[in-house]
Amino acid sequence: MSIGTFHYPQPANEPVLNYAPGSAERAGLKKILAALKKQVIDIPMYIGGKAVRTGKKVAIHPPHERAHVLGHFHAGNKKHAIDAVNAALKAKDAWAAMSWENRAHIFLKAADLLATKYRYHINGTTMLGQSKNAFQAEIDAACELIDFLRFNVHFLSEIYKQQPASAPGMHNRLEWRPLEGFVLAVTPFNFTAIGGNLPTSAAMCGNTVVWKPANTQIYSAQMFMRILKEAGLPDGVINLIYVDGPTIGEVCFSHPDFAGVHFTGSTGVFNNMWKVIGENIPKYKSYPRIVGETGGKDFVMVHKSADVDTVVTALARGAFEFQGQKCSAASRAYLPSNLAPAIKTKLVAAVQSMKMGTVEDFSNFVNAVIDEKSFNNIAKYIDRAKKDTKAKILVGGNYSKKDGYFVEPTVIEVSDPKYVTMCEEIFGPVLTIYTYKAEAFEKTLDLVNSTSKYALTGAIISQDRAAVELATNKLRHAAGNFYINDKPTGAVVGQQPFGGARASGTNDKAGSLINLYRWLSARTIKETFNPPVDYKYPFLNEA
Repeated sequence: MSIGTFHYPQPANEPVLNYAPGSAERAGLKKILAALKKQVIDIPMYIGGKAVRTGKKVAIHPPHERAHVLGHFHAGNKKHAIDAVNAALKAKDAWAAMSWENRAHIFLKAADLLATKYRYHINGTTMLGQSKNAFQAEIDAACELIDFLRFNVHFLSEIYKQQPASAPGMHNRLEWRPLEGFVLAVTPFNFTAIGGNLPTSAAMCGNTVVWKPANTQIYSAQMFMRILKEAGLPDGVINLIYVDGPTIGEVCFSHPDFAGVHFTGSTGVFNNMWKVIGENIPKYKSYPRIVGETGGKDFVMVHKSADVDTVVTALARGAFEFQGQKCSAASRAYLPSNLAPAIKTKLVAAVQSMKMGTVEDFSNFVNAVIDEKSFNNIAKYIDRAKKDTKAKILVGGNYSKKDGYFVEPTVIEVSDPKYVTMCEEIFGPVLTIYTYKAEAFEKTLDLVNSTSKYALTGAIISQDRAAVELATNKLRHAAGNFYINDKPTGAVVGQQPFGGARASGTNDKAGSLINLYRWLSARTIKETFNPPVDYKYPFLNEA
């Protein structure tokens, strides 16, 4: 029953705490980090609201401290995937029928719990489990996730208000239904906020969800799941399971009630998902929604008029924050010949000043990469550059996995703009730079546009407005998020809706209304107050 229209105004973005020496937040976070380090927790799956333990335990280690054990998660199998789907379907009718304001308040409460009671817990689990420093964890696990929850409530309330016009004698209305079936959310290791947003954005729209996080993000994912339960999320609305990708795909993509997938991860995995879903189209009750944000090979294009210090800061932060493990990280840079020597000198000095180590030492700018597979992949590219006459390592290039998966921030200079590290996604702290003739700016824009199959983020750095306009126009389809005089990372919910096209995904823009439309199915209802009682139209009468 609806007895009022409830308004949810646009919220302010959650303030980012700075964790400066002597601050209360620094002391609070360090206390939680120490407490988490002393525990070895047992992590169940959550299916139909129940904690499910299989006995097949997998240890979780901090990437920067391989010998330490944070806990063990209970790995699931095909049966648990089936159980999760059944639990989602069982919960669906009651969840869809719940009044919008009561659904909304669950997520608003979760946001408030994150902002207050559990802020240091979500940051701490992210820092230890994913090897993020305090500031990177704060802007991700706390602030961005809080923003997703609060802004999505606002966005959805704005969608619900959208109604058609009505002619005299009738009334038209739109119902914004959830999808018919369940939604699968597959989330990556690198952002706790993405891990939280992909299942909750669909759930907020009245859908029920099977959530499969990356194994390397389970430590923070389970923390968020516990917060959702405390906020009052009904049993079965979001089912958190730890099942391998092929198994979850086999169960979900063959099910007649599969309604959609919300995905962030590799382009290859997403392509395979799309293929399998396409092959299974005859099985489904309706066409599934396929929403994905995948890879990136993100560029920084520098004009001859650029400020050198602006360029160096954008490259240092854009390429090496969180060890370059962002799909938006600066990965290739194009330097004009008139500025290249000064930029390279200052960039090398900046990288040499970066400290690397554990997350507990807040003076470390760089921590470890996520796991051994990633470490080995990054090392392969670095080793190739060391041996290749077309490439030169300007700074960094060392790595070690003795205590943790540490890779030095590395800058590679190349003579060939199509060199492998200019084209392929590395997903680590590796930046490749190419120097072009300063007068060949427009020609180089064409090179930027054609070098990569991806189109996620990019930046132009210039003090010449005509150059900014030219780059913005010529690179229109090269990046879904385009930055002027800034690094190509750091999209903020409600400010820079995030997503790219080409091989970077479906560009459904997380952090905006656009994404939420994908988890809704509109129904038009026309009611005629005084219906006609004779089929004959006036034109049928003879004069």
